[in-house]
Amino acid sequence: MSSSIGFIGAGNMGEAIVRGLLASKAKNPSDIYVSDPRVEALDSLKKQFPGIHADTANSTAALASMVFLAVKPQIYETVIMDIRDIVHSDAIVVTIAAGLSVEKVVSWFGEKRLIVRAMPNTPALVSKGMTALCAGPGVDADTLNQVEGIFKAVGNTVILPERLMDAYTALASSSPAWIFMFLEALGDAAVKEGIPRKTAYEIASQAVLGSAALAIETQEHPGVLKDRVCSPHGTTIEAVATLEKLGFRSAIIEAVSACAAKARELGNP
Repeated sequence: MSSSIGFIGAGNMGEAIVRGLLASKAKNPSDIYVSDPRVEALDSLKKQFPGIHADTANSTAALASMVFLAVKPQIYETVIMDIRDIVHSDAIVVTIAAGLSVEKVVSWFGEKRLIVRAMPNTPALVSKGMTALCAGPGVDADTLNQVEGIFKAVGNTVILPERLMDAYTALASSSPAWIFMFLEALGDAAVKEGIPRKTAYEIASQAVLGSAALAIETQEHPGVLKDRVCSPHGTTIEAVATLEKLGFRSAIIEAVSACAAKARELGNP
């Protein structure tokens, strides 16, 4: 199983990575091993991706050369206790869990392990994800590049020191939730003004997508891009003034801070 990848957990993120790996032809279905207690989830994966290996037991997936722990943070310790005597000592273990430090994961394994902490986000489901990676002790550049290559199949990556991972969780991993809230609010406002809901969501989604693409491609300061839309005595500056009056930016800043604090709390119960 020298080129195999095991996924313990077949939720949205595990499925997104599998989908990206196969779509990009970075891996063959026969290289992928998935475990999950939900038989229906495994049946769905096997139907979508013929040739992958799927089982309700963790033992086979844990034998892979790279093992992804794609389960909820609350059950990490239980899962690791179940597999720690099965995972090969030279295997790369990739964690996907808010708040859990590399040090804590290593302590549950009970011995030195090659751990890479990863935090992707849900746009990985459409290969537009953003993933932060942080290397644990003993992880060299080549090992980190291997893991980075996996996540590049579902979007972009960034390497961060572990002290910034909780802030990153708020900035990119959790922020899609309030971006979707923003889209929903735009849709509601458009419906109030007479635009059909389906059309409103399509327009709002494209406006957000296009704005993000413009910021990425031009690399200009967001404030500069905002100013270019605001004409003197125009409609946009009127809306901006209303948002400022209602605390739009301060609400976002507070939300990110609260999210980062919760991630730190999860790591230190």
